[in-house]
Parts: sequence; structure tokens; C-alpha cells
Amino acid sequence: MTETTLKQRLTDEMKSAMREKAKQRLGTIRLIQAEIKRIEVDERIELDDSRVLAILDKMRKQRRDSIEQFLKGDRKDLADIEEAEVLVIEEFLPQALSQDEIDQLIQQAIASTGAESMRDMGKVMGVLKPQLQGKADMGAVSQQIKAALNS
Repeated sequence: MTETTLKQRLTDEMKSAMREKAKQRLGTIRLIQAEIKRIEVDERIELDDSRVLAILDKMRKQRRDSIEQFLKGDRKDLADIEEAEVLVIEEFLPQALSQDEIDQLIQQAIASTGAESMRDMGKVMGVLKPQLQGKADMGAVSQQIKAALNS
């Protein structure tokens, strides 16, 4: 039996949401699929799971930023909608790594690249990004790498 791709899983979940008449969930899944389709059409390629994960990660980050802005603007109603979308998006992302696991991967990447200073930051990020995509907040990971390289 072949492993289901993330795109196929999204399609299956969309059909399920239609049957259950889950409007919020269906809307969010359709937004995800529209973004995937937009990129496929623009770049004339078929996206693989790693690229779909990157899209999901970006969409989650956008919504978290929106939530922050809505709360600053005292728009709890709009923040709640974005929060619901984040929950649906996160269903399709892999399980988040613990802080200890992230720290360990950072140390391994620094050791394997021989990074000694901030000039080597790109090398370390290049090694870590494929391992952490969708599993950790890359902005926070970047800060941790900077701290590790500066110490």
C-alpha cells in the first residue's frame, strides 16, 4: 500500500468536512488547497510533501501574526476565527519537537558544519531547515542558533 501524500490527505479531509457540514474546517482546507494550487500553476510544478509542509508552516505563521494584530486592535472575534484556522492547519503539520530535541539538533548541526561564528549561520540553517520544517518555529530556532554561535 502506498503512503498517502499530504495533498491527498487534504482532499480526503475536505470531502469529510463537506459530509459533516463543518463550514469553518472546510473553508480552511479550501484556503490551503487554493494556495497549493496557486503555487503549482504559477511555477508549473507538482508540489511534494516537503513543499506543502513549507506552505502550511507559512500559513500558520501568517495567522499567528494576524491573531497578534487583531488582539492589539481589540478584535477578539477576528482573532478567534484565525485561531480556529491555525488549529485546522496544525492538524496537517507533523508533531512539534520538544525544546530539548531542537537544542540537540542545533548542537549537532553546529558540530557537523564546524560553525564558529555568526558568519556560519547560513550553513547551520541550511542543515536544520529540512529537519525542522513544520516541526518548530524557525524564527525561534534562528534566535537559538544566534545565541549558541555568540557564546
